[in-house]
Amino acid sequence: MNMRTLVVFTALLLAACGNRGDLKPAAGESLPPKPYGAVATPAPADLTKAPPQTRPTRSDEVLRSSEERRSDEFDLPPQ
Repeated sequence: MNMRTLVVFTALLLAACGNRGDLKPAAGESLPPKPYGAVATPAPADLTKAPPQTRPTRSDEVLRSSEERRSDEFDLPPQ
């Protein structure tokens, strides 16, 4: 068995281990309880969707002018 065959075989094995079905709770289990303050229990698709706070938008704002720093009242010399 040469190296190329081994690499192709390994790639095929790794490609075959992905699951593309819908998420469902395990047999005999239920979905997590409704979050505090929520109107309804979220569906599995809602649980896997990242909220906007975890993926903030990029800010390309450029600093246009230098600004003086305000004084830091907690920047005290050692005692």
